[in-house]
Amino acid sequence: MSSELIERVQASAKKIPADVVIKNGKVVNVFTRKIMETDIAIKNGMIVGLGSYDGQQVIDAQGKYIVPGLIEAHVHIESSLLPPHEFAKVLLLHGVTTAITDPHEIANIAGVTGLEYMIADAKATPMNLFTMLPSCVPVTPFETNGATLNADALAPFMQETEVLGLAEVMNYQAVANTEQDIMEKIAAIQKAGGVIDGHAAGINAEDLTVYPATQIRTDHEAVTVKEAQERLDLGMYLMIREGTVAKDLTALLPVVTEKTARRCVFVTDDTLIDDLLEKGSIDHILRLAIKQGLDPLLAIQMATLNAAECFHLNTLGAIAPGYQADFFFTDDLTTLPIHEVFVKGQLVKTKEALVNELFPKASENKLLTELPKMNATPLDKKSFELKLTGEQGKIIEIIPNRLLTKELIAPITRENGCFVPSTIDDFLKIAVVERHKHTGNIGLGIVKGFELKAGALATSISHDSHNIVVVGTNDEDMLFAVNRLLEIGGGMIAVNNQEELACLPLAIGGIMSTLGYQTTYQRLVTLTKESRKLGASPDFDPFLTLSFLTLSVIPELKITDMGLFSFSEFALTDINHN
Repeated sequence: MSSELIERVQASAKKIPADVVIKNGKVVNVFTRKIMETDIAIKNGMIVGLGSYDGQQVIDAQGKYIVPGLIEAHVHIESSLLPPHEFAKVLLLHGVTTAITDPHEIANIAGVTGLEYMIADAKATPMNLFTMLPSCVPVTPFETNGATLNADALAPFMQETEVLGLAEVMNYQAVANTEQDIMEKIAAIQKAGGVIDGHAAGINAEDLTVYPATQIRTDHEAVTVKEAQERLDLGMYLMIREGTVAKDLTALLPVVTEKTARRCVFVTDDTLIDDLLEKGSIDHILRLAIKQGLDPLLAIQMATLNAAECFHLNTLGAIAPGYQADFFFTDDLTTLPIHEVFVKGQLVKTKEALVNELFPKASENKLLTELPKMNATPLDKKSFELKLTGEQGKIIEIIPNRLLTKELIAPITRENGCFVPSTIDDFLKIAVVERHKHTGNIGLGIVKGFELKAGALATSISHDSHNIVVVGTNDEDMLFAVNRLLEIGGGMIAVNNQEELACLPLAIGGIMSTLGYQTTYQRLVTLTKESRKLGASPDFDPFLTLSFLTLSVIPELKITDMGLFSFSEFALTDINHN
């Protein structure tokens, strides 16, 4: 019998003192959605009592509200540009004590080694960082990635306490067609008792039933009230997303009622470091939701208890006996300023700053050196020539702050049979350069919406295979930008007249920074400013938007290293429109 268990019972019964007692606080009860003025008794990192208690350490909450630690229900850590140990610092600053992560970005680059790196780095932080195993590595056969993860490769990871199940199943067609690889993964996770996340972008209600039929119980791709209600009607958890690119909160909030709220949770999915530091994480979504009329206690319940129950985390998400002592202090339940933050009863953030000695350094993760390097074929000035046969072409049209794109058919300018970018029409060239297997693949297309007037932008973050994607007004700057990223091992760059204006190196697999969150943030701010000077639209984040134009499992037109991709056809498509 566990001695810790006995001690908790004894502390709960007041036979021995608690380790820590929080007094003079107003506790947010997410079960009954009321405020309780009570002590919180903590023993061995767990809450053992509410009432009147004595403890070896007494903390005076000074009348502040005590809120359960917020839970991020679906996030790709890599999209923050930070490794787990730095990501944890930023989220704890915002009262987020638990995150359910999907490391399919690094998995598409480094496979098993990438997963091992992320899990090991996450374990070294004081935050609760759980992992959902990537389900689609590679996502589709229409692009080149760095690794393949089948059911046998994933199986050993299910022995890890921090692994909860199978991450977003993006290849709906593979499930609907009962393809062997995805069926084996789903069956293995079901056998292990894990949770399975969905990804049902553009899937109608009748077709959607395939997901819950295979025990896929969540989805974060609803963008309308109708889609949201369809997911709820099928017994799924609705993940309401508000990230850097995809901002669905305002559109979906009307579906949240007293009848539906307990099946709704909040997620960011993909959020850059600048948004995390300047706005926040789940705390930011709560502020927006409350400002738009959602009851604060209901919103907090969605961001805590609901998310914990969704992932069968039975000791997280509430302040009550038998729950882990994760919470934060605030003096306002509508604006939610984050004061002291506790994880397992330990103070990890004071009102002013993190308790830095609790966090590891990047150099402590020995797996870092085992991640793969850039492996691209050398480029030349003809690498980005886009030959066209017709007067009209298929153009990727950006929808600001959406992952969805449109297919635009329009007349295009040609010289000697090759496409010529037009800053007047905002028809720019986009290219994806394969960087994993030395294939020499370069996918070429046309994009509208960036509004660049000069230069080029490039990044080695391109979902989900993470080849190098570049958009530009001319081939020379595009070539310079890509070659520079290959030289430094990946990153994000703004270029004009074949000169580097700003650059953020991403030495961890070409998608995460070793510079620490403050320096990474400063570099990104500079990079964004320089992109705006080149004319980049102020209506959306240019680099994150660029990185999603390669995600072929989202409608409608996308670009991969193999060429232009049509979601409706679910196949590569000819850029010429005859």
